[in-house]
Amino acid sequence: MISSVRLKPLTWHPHIAPVELCDATPEQLDAMKVTPSAKKVSDYVRTLVHDPESYVARTVLFNAIMYVDGGLNRPDRELGALGASLVNGCLFCAVTHARRHAELTKSDDLVTTLYLDRAEDLGPRDAAIYRFARRLSVTPSEATADDIASLRSVGLEDIEIIDLIHAISIFGWANRLMHVLGHADSAK
Repeated sequence: MISSVRLKPLTWHPHIAPVELCDATPEQLDAMKVTPSAKKVSDYVRTLVHDPESYVARTVLFNAIMYVDGGLNRPDRELGALGASLVNGCLFCAVTHARRHAELTKSDDLVTTLYLDRAEDLGPRDAAIYRFARRLSVTPSEATADDIASLRSVGLEDIEIIDLIHAISIFGWANRLMHVLGHADSAK
C-alpha cells in the first residue's frame, strides 16, 4: 500500500548543534521534562532548548493545543496539522502527523487518500477539516464566515472549530521552526 511506503519515518538533521544532555544546564534539563510526546528528548527538543524559557512556553502551548482532553478529537487535530504541514512543505511534520492520525484511527485510508492527491474522495467531515486547514495555511486572512459555516455543516461545534484553528495555526509556527532549524530526509 502506498501510504506505508510514504509514511516511513524521516530523520531530522539540525543546522544548530543540539544541546548534549551531559552538557545541559539545570534549566535546560528541567525544561526538557516538558516534551510534546512526554516520551523522547529528540534532536529537535535539544535544539530548541538552547533557550529553555521559550522552549517551555512553546511546548506547554503545543501540548495544550494538541493533547488536551475535550473539544476537537485527536484525529481531527492531527488532520489539521497534516493539512497545514502539507501546505507549508514540512514533510517531517506531515509524515509525523499522518502516522499519528493513522494510529489514532487504526486506519490509513484517509492518509492514503491524501497522499494519492484524492482529497475529493474524503468523507464530508474530513474534507471540510482538510479544506479549512489548507485555506487557513495558505492565506489566513482570507478565511471567511462561509469557511466556519462549512465546518458547522459537518457537525463541528464552536469549541471544536477553535481547537482546529489552534491546531492549524500552531503548525504555521512549528513547520517554520523545523525548516529554519534543520532539514529532514528518509531514515537510513
